[in-house]
Amino acid sequence: MRWLSKLFEFVGKVGLFSLRVVVDSLRPPLEFAQFFRQLAEVGNKSLALIVVSGFALGAVMTLHTRSTLVMFGATAMIPAVQAVSFFVEIGPLVAGLLVAGRVGSGIGAVLANMRVSEQIDAIESLSIDSFKFLVVPRVLACVIALPFLTLFMDFAGLLGGFLSEELSSHIAPILYINRAFDYLQWANFIAPTLKTAVFGFIIGSVSSYFGYTTDKGAQGVGEAATNSVVLSSLLIIVADVLLIKCIFFLFPETAI
Repeated sequence: MRWLSKLFEFVGKVGLFSLRVVVDSLRPPLEFAQFFRQLAEVGNKSLALIVVSGFALGAVMTLHTRSTLVMFGATAMIPAVQAVSFFVEIGPLVAGLLVAGRVGSGIGAVLANMRVSEQIDAIESLSIDSFKFLVVPRVLACVIALPFLTLFMDFAGLLGGFLSEELSSHIAPILYINRAFDYLQWANFIAPTLKTAVFGFIIGSVSSYFGYTTDKGAQGVGEAATNSVVLSSLLIIVADVLLIKCIFFLFPETAI
């Protein structure tokens, strides 16, 4: 039972840490310069990874989908299957996991290194709220950037799917687009995209927690980076299941 008590203690600490992020983000002044710096770090530097991954995933998925639908004479449904699968589930989830791997490890390692080298203590000695200066902008940057990165992932997947299908059937771009969006409604697009803001909050909060609270010296830097990626990814998967249930509850007629 000792491990269970430690688990509840850890969950409580992470929960209080996340609650503090929410409270401090609503309390002025806001660190706009730091926020935009972190937004560029999270968004711009993750864009290439997101686009390339989405394009490759879209192309491969179309190849597999085509081989299956050909047996049923339903090749005309390939664009619709591609669009629905990407916008509803594949795009948001894969984007969240990719950002957790790239950004989460970086946040954990940077903050842990600052804690180990006593830079955080130096900031606090200048009467600066280190939590509000270092943690809150990183979490907000993840929350804002991830929905936009998800859009790039979705459309890169559609582009990859179109090029793959065009090589096989020489389908016209306009026809592919019309078929792709025939079965999509706003509920299939907006809700799954906005749920990635929750993924961003998870990534930012968990990674910042491991980095900001580390107390193991140089060894803690590596552990913070690893734990940030592992726990963020697991929580994103769990949150994805819960959010899908919420979307089905809120949009029972249009959610897929």
